[in-house]
Formats: sequence, C-alpha cells, structure tokens
Amino acid sequence: MSGASDKDPIFGDAASSDAVELVVVPRTADIGGFLVRRALPTAKRRMVGPFVFLDQMGPGEFPSGEGLDVRPHPHIGLATVTYLFDGEIIHRDSTGVEAAVRPGDVNWMTAGRGIAHSERSSDAFRQKANDRRISGLQTWVALPKTHEETAPAFHHHDGASLPEIEAGGAKVRLIIGEAWGEASPVETFSDTIYAELLLQPGSSVPIDPAHVERALYLFEGEIEIAGDVFEAGRLLVLRPGDPITVRARTPARLLLVGGAPMDGPRHIWWNFVSSSKERIDQAKADWNSGRFDKVFGDESEFIPLPE
Repeated sequence: MSGASDKDPIFGDAASSDAVELVVVPRTADIGGFLVRRALPTAKRRMVGPFVFLDQMGPGEFPSGEGLDVRPHPHIGLATVTYLFDGEIIHRDSTGVEAAVRPGDVNWMTAGRGIAHSERSSDAFRQKANDRRISGLQTWVALPKTHEETAPAFHHHDGASLPEIEAGGAKVRLIIGEAWGEASPVETFSDTIYAELLLQPGSSVPIDPAHVERALYLFEGEIEIAGDVFEAGRLLVLRPGDPITVRARTPARLLLVGGAPMDGPRHIWWNFVSSSKERIDQAKADWNSGRFDKVFGDESEFIPLPE
C-alpha cells in the first residue's frame, strides 16, 4: 500500500521481563479513507529482520457502496506482503497481474527495480448488503542488496497451501519461513519468519530463538510473557537468543515477524526502500516523469509524488 505518514509510533512502558526488548504503541494514519496503525518503522527500531514496515489495517467497516481505493503508486527495493483476517482486496500491478487476496491468503509482490500497483475493493464487495469489513496486516520486506534490482514479480498463495499446527487450544499458521517443524511454500530472498498465532485463554506457544530478530504484533486479546501482561495494539520486540513462551489470558491473535538481520541500513522515502539514497532519488524522478509502467486495468489514476 501507499505510505501514509512519517510520524513515529510511540513507546509503551518497558517490560520488566528481559525477554522483551522494546514495546511499541503504533500511531494511527489514514490511507485512502481507511485507518491504519503503523508499528514499523520507528525512531528506536527501523527493522526487525527484513521487515521495514508494518501496518495494521482496520478492523473497519465501509459504508454501503464504498470500499478501499488505494490508487496506483510505485515501489522499489522491497517486497510487499498482504495478509487479511477479514474482507477482500483486488490487487493490480504493472506486470499485468490482477488477483484477489482474501482471509488466509498471501500476496507477495516483489518490487525489485520498480513496480506500480493499486489496491481496491471489488464492485461486489461495495454492493454487499452487509459484512463490508476489512482487517489484516500490510508489511514490507527489504530485499538484500544483491536483489534490490531484481525483476518485479507477483506471487499469490492460497491459504490452503500454508502449514497449520494445532495443539492445546493454540493454532499457528506459518505464512513465511520455517518453524515448529514446518515450512511455508512462500519463497523469500533472505531468512524470514512470519506466522499467525491464534490462542484460546490459557493456551501457549513457544517462540524459538533460531531466528535472530523477532517481534510479536498483538492484533487482539491479552497475552503474558514471563509474568508481564500485554494488551492489543502493541509490537513487542524480543531479545535475540531468548526462547520464550507466549500464554493467552484472553482469546488472542498475534503475528510473529522477523528473520536474519538485514545486510546494512535501509533508507525509506514514501514507498521507496533502498540501501542507496541516490537510487531513491532516481525512483522519485522516474515516477514524477511517468517512467514506471502503468498498472494493468487501472491506468487512469495515480498517486502523485509527495512534495
């Protein structure tokens, strides 16, 4: 999606447990008339593994006849990952792809050297008598320097293709990476972990320290880690190397994100991510001059370059 605001999220009280390194309380921003909560990047934490951007979308209900309208906009140097809990989004991009993402599916879009895309609600969604709700997560994954200029591409993974593990009132869906003895079919450019955890009260899930950088985003509910209690709308950055266990005090939904540290810092300006400021300047000029390819089936509108 299009970047909305450069305001940094705020920080919650530090946890007394050594397992949690940083607690981030996201700020609220608006994209195309839809509220999001931005947890990454922050002044104190720019990345967790390859994840450079994390937005919570909704939950929100659109009025009858309305829906999401994120006009065509560009990206470079990253992959966008869209994962929904409710609703539907129609993705169109400049590689000629049109695809719908629905709850449990994964849309992985590699921007590489440059892609443009739009995200909108379908006519059928807008015309529904009820249940025009959308919620989920939009994340950006930085590409290693060796792949920043790779060819743009799009991959859709149906929810049925993702491994699920259930035990003792806990259910884990492995979106990306390897964990809990399972492996996701989603291909990545670096070590990455991304998983959805659904917990019933009193159930627990171990978080393996194999991935160097890890964070938990608590979408809903209340959890406990080593005696500390955390409520919804928090990003909990975990200390490297510590095996921890998450226990639910109420029904809870949380996301595990992380992976290997990125190969150096990344610059972020609007929707552009790169290890080079000069490359971002070039992307600005290319978008401003219309040198990005048009979005298939959505050629008449676009988001202008911010001033």
